[in-house]
Amino acid sequence: MEGRRERLWRTIAAWAAPSAEDRGRAQELCLSVVAEFAGVDAAMVTLWARGERAQEILGASDDWAAGVVETQYTVGEGPGVESLRGGDPVLVPDLRVEQVRWPGFAEEALSAGVRAMFAFPLQIGAIKMGTFELLRRRAGALAHEELTDAVLAADLIAAVLLRQADRAERAGEDFEPRLLTSFDDVNIATGMLAARLRIGLDEALARLRGHAFGRQRSVLAVARDVIEHRIALDDLAE
Repeated sequence: MEGRRERLWRTIAAWAAPSAEDRGRAQELCLSVVAEFAGVDAAMVTLWARGERAQEILGASDDWAAGVVETQYTVGEGPGVESLRGGDPVLVPDLRVEQVRWPGFAEEALSAGVRAMFAFPLQIGAIKMGTFELLRRRAGALAHEELTDAVLAADLIAAVLLRQADRAERAGEDFEPRLLTSFDDVNIATGMLAARLRIGLDEALARLRGHAFGRQRSVLAVARDVIEHRIALDDLAE
């Protein structure tokens, strides 16, 4: 246990180095977590902005993990969303028993092979930055030592992100970490739809999500179709 913890701490410490922002450290951390935690099949680090309207994948251990992040964002629910909102870890050792809690997400995630999920907020005080999440293909809780390490890792990741943002601000620069996937196109399409239909941004995002979910597509794909005028804004009026 101590060896695992020390290796994870070294990975996070390397990420915190002044020259590390653009070297894929979040991705390296996710891969390290999968290697070090028994029974954990995937890990991801996401950033959230403007409440829940904008999300970015900072790191994911594989495409499967990234797809689960995108599913949560499309349906607007799931352990990560709940963890971000409440500011506490959300531990789901068996997703099958939580289908009523998150009906849209649970159905899609179970179909994708997710059986257990553990979400930890990246938060310092009132500052909410994102989530650190772990996936399992079989049901079961994290071991006590793994849970402790995951909570500590989330705190350290939050501290690293806050330090990097502060460093960028003091240098007069925007905080632009290296991203695995950006959902900025969703933000753009949301603004376009809100302006066209004269509705609020939250309602516009809800319409994009409803359109995507009803057609079994990701909200990111729908947003890109809106931007490229492959979907008319008036088609989302209802």
